[in-house]
Amino acid sequence: MKKTLTLLFACLMAFSSSFAQKYEFRIITTVESIVSSGLGRSRMTASNEARDYKEFTSTRSEEDNSRNTSERSDIRVKAFDETKLLNFYNIAGIRFQNIVANDAVVTSKLNAMAEEGWDLAFVNSAVESDAGKADGEGIFITRYVFKRMKK
Repeated sequence: MKKTLTLLFACLMAFSSSFAQKYEFRIITTVESIVSSGLGRSRMTASNEARDYKEFTSTRSEEDNSRNTSERSDIRVKAFDETKLLNFYNIAGIRFQNIVANDAVVTSKLNAMAEEGWDLAFVNSAVESDAGKADGEGIFITRYVFKRMKK
């Protein structure tokens, strides 16, 4: 009986691993300016080209200090979507109307991605600013990571 259960369990494991889900991922990035007087640039971007990280990766060890011969310019993606967003600030200060407008544009993109079968896996955001005495520059960046079953 034990052997039969073990064999059955092994078969189930082998069968289920052959149907392992394979996903593809896509990242949409928003960069929203927090530069005073509305002088910054705010955009939502999405790549239309794929890159294989292996082409730009080198492995180092004490014995072998070889480097990947790929040029940094090879990493650049020239085919991408760039959607204009509004800056958080204008001459009068924080512009809440701009924030709401950006939310509407980003929501539209999220809805379009969902219609294409993408699931929002997670969101990561951060603020960059020098935060010094005369701090008036920075960006608010958000990365939306989507996944879907590979076709």
